Amino acid sequence: MRRSKWTSAFLCTALAGFMLAACSNSDNAGNGGAATTEPSTDADQGEAVESGPATAGLPISQGDLTLKFFIDLDSKVGATMKSYNEIAAFQEMEKRTGIHIDFQHPPVGQTTDQLNLMRASNSLPDIVFYNWPSIPGGAAKAIADKSILKLNDLVDKYAPNFKKILETNEEVRKMATLNDGTIYMFPVLWIDPAVRVNYGFQIRKDWLDKLGLKVPETIDEWYTTLKAFREKDPNGNGDPTDEIPFVSSAGDFRNFSGAWGINASTGFYQQDGKIKYSAMEPAYKDFLETMAKWYKEGLIDPEYASTDGKMKDSKITSDKGGAFIGSLSANMGRYLGLAQPNIEGFDLIGAPAPIGPAGKPYTNTNNFIKSVPGPGAAISMNNKHPEETVKWLDYLYGPEGIKLINWGIEGESYVMKDGKPQFTDIVTHNPDGLPMDQAVTRYALPHVAMPTVRVKDANWAITTTLPQQIDAVGTWEQSDTSLLLPLISPDEKDSARLASIMNEVQTYEDEMINKIVMGIEPVSKYEEGVETLKRMGIEEAIGIMQDALDQYNQKK
Repeated sequence: MRRSKWTSAFLCTALAGFMLAACSNSDNAGNGGAATTEPSTDADQGEAVESGPATAGLPISQGDLTLKFFIDLDSKVGATMKSYNEIAAFQEMEKRTGIHIDFQHPPVGQTTDQLNLMRASNSLPDIVFYNWPSIPGGAAKAIADKSILKLNDLVDKYAPNFKKILETNEEVRKMATLNDGTIYMFPVLWIDPAVRVNYGFQIRKDWLDKLGLKVPETIDEWYTTLKAFREKDPNGNGDPTDEIPFVSSAGDFRNFSGAWGINASTGFYQQDGKIKYSAMEPAYKDFLETMAKWYKEGLIDPEYASTDGKMKDSKITSDKGGAFIGSLSANMGRYLGLAQPNIEGFDLIGAPAPIGPAGKPYTNTNNFIKSVPGPGAAISMNNKHPEETVKWLDYLYGPEGIKLINWGIEGESYVMKDGKPQFTDIVTHNPDGLPMDQAVTRYALPHVAMPTVRVKDANWAITTTLPQQIDAVGTWEQSDTSLLLPLISPDEKDSARLASIMNEVQTYEDEMINKIVMGIEPVSKYEEGVETLKRMGIEEAIGIMQDALDQYNQKK
């Protein structure tokens, strides 16, 4: 059983009442006192240390300013509320800053469509939270189109907290800016590496125990394990055919590709500073051949192409699924909570990234190395109060703002114990019976994407409370991350061209993968597929990504 270097100090308290923060070695959220100096960075923990101008210039407005903020309604919030306006942290922030935020949440699944419509009609609200590097042309195109503002001068004048982070953290500065140094958003920040390792392979431990199997570490061991799940009736219901050894929604099974030293999940990866595209590498054919074999033998969910999140949940919690890939909270924690009362012995354990022909446990999860995972809050060109908006956003990167968004309201959602914040029973043992990840959202968002610094103690107190979760982090952090790419941004023209090429490439590749894995086409069709990708411009796309990576590496 592996123990994370970040988890050893937490295990005892996680088992004794969710008091993770109480025995932490650092105060990641801070003291919230009347500090007078600007924030610095703690090299050991990677969190913003609370020494910033927390209350300087408050209130920002006298209560007569409303800003419109476009952002997805996170499902954990949406389970009990209709808007982020109902969250106590934002209500308190309005009292402190004098600015009212009118949160505008698009319908589920319609975020991109609504954003495109608003850009086309020049009707963007004041603040727009989105994954800006993902749009055609990237953030540079959005600035050139006069959709969002270039923020360098505004940050320099009105954002001392965020500015200090950019000045003192090279990794954040490189990921959060364009190649020419343009600042275009206030990003989600995962400065502490401990909050990034939250996703990986998971497997039914009780099934392993019943069949006398160990946690698989290699592709061959995975095959043996999944084969046993398929043939030996581990759920014990007398039907040896109803188990689904590996439950996969869409392309989940592509995460096995790391065993071949490629990344079929994201396509692009790096090897010794050189950009590669997985489908163009010979190892990709071997990976497809193995997945086709597994699929034919019933080891991969036969419905993977149509399985959505709800179907995946059902297959795991109905005692059918044996293994899957997912997150610590939304999958492992939730499944344990849902299934254990109904399925005797139900248990999950994190499994390491499998080792295969490439010889190392390569992970495909890019977020493991990203202090800036991607999304952030941009200010639209329609904003009539950019100075006040920047001040409001910057508050979220100062000590009091970080503490407010991560912990909520002192005396209600948390109390101070031995100088450190600790969630109260209203979060950890909610009187309305809400699970912790929903209960906390009435006060704070330590596990939801927001433009602020994510605090380890608060995040782990919600997402990593169970020993299974803590062990999983210790396992997943052993993965080799050398194939992963940081958040890189091609230039405006290149980004638009890249999007054009990859839209066609990815559509074709998805079809090719499904046909080969499902046995509709033979694996020998792979070479033909490579030639098709070349005609579509994949080699040009690789060149664009190489230029972007080179520019990223050369950033000062």
